[in-house]
Amino acid sequence: MPAGDRGPDGGPAPARGAAPEQEAMPAGNPEPARGESSSGGAVPGRGRASRGGGRGRPRPSGARVLRPSGRERASGAVPAAREAGPYLTPAQAFDALYAYCAPALVRQAYLLAGRRDLAHESVERAFQRAWDHWPKVARDPDPPGWVRAAAHDWALSPWHRFRRRYRHPEPPPPEDDDRTLLDALLSLPPPYRRTLVLYDGVGLDLPETAAETEASTRAAAGRLMYAREVLAERLPELADPEELHVRLAELASTGRTRAAEPAAVRGGSERRARLWTRTAAAVTVVLIGSTAMTLHTAPTHYVPPVPAGETVRGVPPRVAPGPLSDEQRELRDRLRKALLDGPERLTPLAR
Repeated sequence: MPAGDRGPDGGPAPARGAAPEQEAMPAGNPEPARGESSSGGAVPGRGRASRGGGRGRPRPSGARVLRPSGRERASGAVPAAREAGPYLTPAQAFDALYAYCAPALVRQAYLLAGRRDLAHESVERAFQRAWDHWPKVARDPDPPGWVRAAAHDWALSPWHRFRRRYRHPEPPPPEDDDRTLLDALLSLPPPYRRTLVLYDGVGLDLPETAAETEASTRAAAGRLMYAREVLAERLPELADPEELHVRLAELASTGRTRAAEPAAVRGGSERRARLWTRTAAAVTVVLIGSTAMTLHTAPTHYVPPVPAGETVRGVPPRVAPGPLSDEQRELRDRLRKALLDGPERLTPLAR
C-alpha cells in the first residue's frame, strides 16, 4: 500500500489500497461526529468557560476525542504507517489500526468503566484479541467497530469487581461538574451507559447503536431516553444533546489517555498465545500419561468380590445318629456282601 502524507490533524493520510493476500485493512474515512462540522470545527454551543468561572479551558472536538467510530466509506482507507512499503504487512496494518483507534477507545472505555487503568487494559485486551484473530479482523467490513465492541465488552465485564486491584475507587476528576457527570454515568446500568456513549459520545446512529448493544432499535431508543433523563436530572444543562456530546468529550479528555505502543500489544498477545499453547500441551501430556497408566494397571477381567461372612440363625444343631435297629443292621450286612460279590448288584432279583 503506498504510504500517505500527513493529514490536516497531524495524523497520517488515508492509504489508497492493499493486496488481499497481505490482509490489508478495508478502506474507509470516518464521518464527522455530531457536534462537529464537516470542516472539523466544533458546533457552537454553551462552553464550560462561561459556566465554570472563567476557567478558559478549550472545548475539545468531540470527533477528535471519542472518534473514530468505525463508520467508514469506501472512498478512503484507515491511515497507514508512514514509510510503509508498497504493501502493508499484517504487523503494519495492525499498527495503523491501533494508532487510528486506540486513543479514542481509551477515552470511550473510561466513560464506561470510570477507571483509567481499566480503560487502558480494556483497549490492550481488545487489540490483543484482534491480533490473535487478525485474518478475520482484517477482512471484517468494520475493523474499528470490531475492536471497539471487544474493548467495551471488557470494560463492562461484571467480573472486575472481584479483582483486588479494582476494589478501591480511582481518584475522581478534579472538577466538580466532571465528578457529577461521571457519578451519573456510573449510576446507569451498563447497557444504558453503553447506549448513551455510543449514540451521544461516539456519534453512531440509532440502528448501529442497537446492533452493537445487541438490542432492538426500540429498546435502544428507550435506553437512550432514560439515560438522558437521569443525566438531565443531575445536570439540567445536559438536556441539550449537543451540550451532552461536548461534556462527554471533555470528561473523556481528563487525565492520562496515552495508549501503549502497538509493538508491546502485539508482543503481549503473542506471549499469551504461547502460554496457552504450552498449557494446552502440558494438559494433553498429563491426560495421555494418566490414560496409559490406567490401561497398564487396570485388570483384564472381572473378579467378583468375596462377600463377607454372615451369622446364620434359626438352623437346628447337627445331631449324631443313634444305634441301628435290627433291620438296619441286616440291610447293612447285605449291602456289604453285595459290594464284595459285584454282579448280583446289576441283576434284578425276581420277586
